[in-house]
Amino acid sequence: MEMHSYSSKCPFASLEDIKDKHVTVMGLGLNGGGEASVRFFLRHGAFVTVTDKKTESDLAQTIKRLNDDASLDKSRLTYHLGNHLIEDFKNADCVIKNPGVKFNGNEYLAAAKAVETDLSIFLRFTDCPIIAVTGSKGKSSTVSSIYYGLKTAGFKCFLGGNITVSPLTFIDEVNSDTPVIIEFSSWQLADLRGRGILKPYISIITKIVPDHQNWYGNMEDYVADKRLIYANQTKGDYSIFDYGEDEPGTGPASGGTWGDCFANESKATVFRYFDKPFELRSQENSSDKKVFGVWQDKDENGNFCGKILLPNMEKPEIILKNLAVPGEHNKANVLNAAFVMYLMGVNAERIIEICAGWQGIEHRLQFFWEWKNEAGVDFKFYNDSCATVPEAAAAAVMAFEKPVTLVTGGTDKGLSLKPLADALSSKKYTESLYLLDGTATEKLVPSLQNAGVEFNGPYKSLDELFARMKELFLKENSGVSKIVVFSPGATSFGMFKNEFDRGEQFMAGVKKWFEK
Repeated sequence: MEMHSYSSKCPFASLEDIKDKHVTVMGLGLNGGGEASVRFFLRHGAFVTVTDKKTESDLAQTIKRLNDDASLDKSRLTYHLGNHLIEDFKNADCVIKNPGVKFNGNEYLAAAKAVETDLSIFLRFTDCPIIAVTGSKGKSSTVSSIYYGLKTAGFKCFLGGNITVSPLTFIDEVNSDTPVIIEFSSWQLADLRGRGILKPYISIITKIVPDHQNWYGNMEDYVADKRLIYANQTKGDYSIFDYGEDEPGTGPASGGTWGDCFANESKATVFRYFDKPFELRSQENSSDKKVFGVWQDKDENGNFCGKILLPNMEKPEIILKNLAVPGEHNKANVLNAAFVMYLMGVNAERIIEICAGWQGIEHRLQFFWEWKNEAGVDFKFYNDSCATVPEAAAAAVMAFEKPVTLVTGGTDKGLSLKPLADALSSKKYTESLYLLDGTATEKLVPSLQNAGVEFNGPYKSLDELFARMKELFLKENSGVSKIVVFSPGATSFGMFKNEFDRGEQFMAGVKKWFEK
């Protein structure tokens, strides 16, 4: 796939230079990025045209928030909804692009004099230390736990990016002493190619697995965008990469692992994270150099802990234990957060205390409801709607100490469903299964049938799903508590607006159908 490279030159000489410029915001959306861009440019005196293929009815919530804001000069705001007009792109001094739109082959973007994003504008006009996180699994949990950790430790800091908070919402509140944690999707990174403005103080790439293959078509192009996160780092910065093996068939075509490739390329000081002591892999590969970073281990009592070893340390130090959030994957996410806190000067004892208090984030193995039937059987409900790849749903069912009742399925992203199918074929992880309708579900069903896995559905609506669940849950009289996990392992198109809307609707439906 041809990779588009953007200009390093900014269309605005300064923030003051924005006044009276004509800016087209391509994609208003419902998740905050487009809205934040409209607010930012109006407040800096620009004439703003909003163009979106969605209709006014589709965007009603966002439009109402803008129209109800008396601080905005709406005389400078124009909506062109339901389609795009080429003139809005040709005549603009700058177009603010939605990251979900490909540049290549797009006649509207090709007609623009300059194309920026909310993230590129933020990076051009701030000098704050950036803690940048990308990857396939665990990005949002990692950035959220970093933000929680630094804020609890006393830092004034901000969180934004792919986690649906535009950094333009807090651009006026940051300075050179304000850490900003940014979650980057591969698309958001691609929109920075050639600009030379992303220079993180700390970059992290979480576990790489196939994702967005319906967009990229292959792993090499997908990972090429991930690599941009460390492309402009220097020796005084830190890069943190996986030290483990890639899942079979998902590694670089040239051999080795993605983590090793990244480590060999980055010009920053490189550290690694691992789910076991570093020397265990080194014993298998004698060519490994001395490795520094963090790893998962057990303390003297056999309990989980996270350890750190840096070049200036005589021996490893424990920086993590006693996690409140479930799941093996969260151990890696929070350990990387603990590592960032350590690099930012927080001592190990305080890190352990802070991380033990982190309860996780919305839509990611979020415990939100408990209900008992007449027989006294307790049902605990977890919302993991942001699991949009099969590996994430597989990790969710493995996160608990006993088999779960799983709700999964949705729209296909062109990914292999084998990781999820393998997890569901074992009674070790699931005791019952409910499927939501969708193209990914259609691909999953034959594997389940071949493995003899029983399932309920697929269901075309949440109400249809809940009606069946309620019927069966009322009959449960085993006396054993149950864990119910909603982890789709797919996207949300068709039945929901996005994964956040999906999670909100699921939680609202559970509370409606399973009243206390």
